[in-house]
Amino acid sequence: MRTAYCVETVRAAERELMAGLPEGALMARAAAGLAAACAGLLGRVYGSRVVLLVGSGDNGGDALYAGAALARRGAGVTALLLTPDRAHPGGLAALRRAGGTAAGAGEGGGLPERAGELVGRADLVVDGIVGIGGKGGLRGDAVPLAEAVARSRAAVAAVDLPSGVDADTGEVRGTAIRADLTVTFGTHKPGLLVDPAREYAGSVRLVGIGLSLPGTPALEALQHADVAALLPSPAAESDKYRRGVVGIAAGSARYPGAAVLAVSGALRGGAGAVRYVGPAGDAVLARFPETLVSDQGPARAGRVQAWVVGPGAGDDAKTVAEVLAADVPVLVDADGLRLADRDAVRARTAPTLMTPHAGEAAALLGTAREEVEAARLDAVRELAARYGATVLLKGSTTLVAADGGGAVRVNPTGTPWLATAGSGDVLSGLAGSLLAAGLSALDAGSAGAYLHGLAGRFAADGAPVGAHDVAALIPAAWRDVGA
Repeated sequence: MRTAYCVETVRAAERELMAGLPEGALMARAAAGLAAACAGLLGRVYGSRVVLLVGSGDNGGDALYAGAALARRGAGVTALLLTPDRAHPGGLAALRRAGGTAAGAGEGGGLPERAGELVGRADLVVDGIVGIGGKGGLRGDAVPLAEAVARSRAAVAAVDLPSGVDADTGEVRGTAIRADLTVTFGTHKPGLLVDPAREYAGSVRLVGIGLSLPGTPALEALQHADVAALLPSPAAESDKYRRGVVGIAAGSARYPGAAVLAVSGALRGGAGAVRYVGPAGDAVLARFPETLVSDQGPARAGRVQAWVVGPGAGDDAKTVAEVLAADVPVLVDADGLRLADRDAVRARTAPTLMTPHAGEAAALLGTAREEVEAARLDAVRELAARYGATVLLKGSTTLVAADGGGAVRVNPTGTPWLATAGSGDVLSGLAGSLLAAGLSALDAGSAGAYLHGLAGRFAADGAPVGAHDVAALIPAAWRDVGA
């Protein structure tokens, strides 16, 4: 499992570690890892042109020491010092001893006019402007440098995280550096795993520096082995009822396809049987004759271990209310989110999993979609707290947060091709089936999103994909996870 810790926790762990190490040892570890990553990005170090963007913090020191290592291997290294009087003295001295040069306000009256030219001619730019404590976008001389980097053809390596992004939240509130590679130290930071900041980070390489990070992380990202351990597996004595039955209350005369797609995900999600309730029974049976279909409403459909309600439901508030009154886990999606009464959700004693996209989350929070997309972590935590439910916030970064705090799960799989009609209906059926099979709301949402994203990758393979294609590849994703 990949974990990410907030800045305060990282700072405390660094202080504890440094107290038992010789002065400068921790920076030396970080700089050695950074230099090796930069050399790999360059391919050929000797004769290459490297520009260091150096701020006043430890990130600037890391960049200077790494630059010195590259200079000793024959690279031409120039450091652009944004605050020369506060540049790391040991790092600056090491760079000069290795044959590198530096330019800044103390050596020519401000960043030289040729700074943009130096960046434009570089093979590699190392971003050491702002550390993990930075808030808001870049300011002052850093802005034109970032703009020059964006115009250049140089590879860009960020030190710990790209300058201008928020390490704790993933927000980008102004100008920021876009990196091809981010070399982060000790642990991942939440902003490296959550959009919009994740988009600025490029590939992320974690360099171990010996940090001990106790307690609960801010974020968790499941990997194949973690998901494999969660997925249900039938025993020799299992039958369809022991494996769990999931009820799907979805679809309408206008949107029968939503019911079909939700059932398609549910049939491949590990439960032993799927009951469908709603007006799209004929369409469901025509596509999936193994489905148990009823038109008598949720309360009279027969026993289930979990319900999915809302996909394509239109204005059927009665069915949504009836499902929410059931004493089994419930997944609420799409129209169900609009129709669900918040007090009814909060009053439930059985687990509830809500699966909004950014627009639906904005409506539930009474804010703009853009605000949700800019601050996804805050949005998913706030929704979970308001509704007393587990919330799966879909989008370019899918997040799953449980009511009561704890680590937020971030999904590492997926593809932009999943932004297609009906994809969310497949996910709701899949995650609902995992609920019926006995997974907690947090695990069902996390494992469902992981499998759904992986199936989306397999189905798309670089080309447009339909929701039914994604559903068809869920078994392949399941097998891949368990391999």
